[in-house]
Amino acid sequence: MMSNSFSNLSLDNAGVSYALVKEKLHKLLPGLFIVVLALSRIPHLLPPNFSAVYAFVFCAGVYFPGRLAWWLPLGTMVATDVALNVFYYHVQPLGFYLLLNYTIYALLIAMGKWFGACAGFLKLLAGGLLGAVVFYLVTNTLAWLQDGSYARSLAGWIQALTIGHPDIHPSTWQFFRNSLLSTGIFTALFVGVEKLAAAESPADKTAGASDENDAETESEEAEA
Repeated sequence: MMSNSFSNLSLDNAGVSYALVKEKLHKLLPGLFIVVLALSRIPHLLPPNFSAVYAFVFCAGVYFPGRLAWWLPLGTMVATDVALNVFYYHVQPLGFYLLLNYTIYALLIAMGKWFGACAGFLKLLAGGLLGAVVFYLVTNTLAWLQDGSYARSLAGWIQALTIGHPDIHPSTWQFFRNSLLSTGIFTALFVGVEKLAAAESPADKTAGASDENDAETESEEAEA
């Protein structure tokens, strides 16, 4: 009996500790996501177009509640775009050309909400990658339509999606490769941390198994 009491006490303490860790982790997740995004956007810190942007906005839609899922990622993107334009590119803080980007970001947030937090790891990873593909196709198709140096033909569209302008490096395809790879990595990171934070504690699992055993015992006794 005493041994069982110590065992239950240990499990209870583990459950309380695990619950506190999960609560703190959930509170820190939005800030963690923002820090990772901001670091990934520092010029020359990572390869060209290797950032957490698409993973960030998609996972914000998946995990952030209510309006937070909209204003936090979009507000963070505006803040980082302004900082980059003012302090690095030395241009106007915001330009009309960013409107398409934010429209696609909003679409990715909506996609995240459609997938939902209950979706499995692989499904959410595929959703993040799909967001990167959508951004790549839409933005480069628009570039093909607006840039007079591209032929208005299937060959011109393929050029816009692959090599881009021959005198500009990296090529469009290399940009896409980097964005796809980074989106996969950061989506896996965000989803993995969230799944870990939402995981059931060992004490909860033990309590659940004990409840099931008690229910089965009561059922057997009732039948007898």
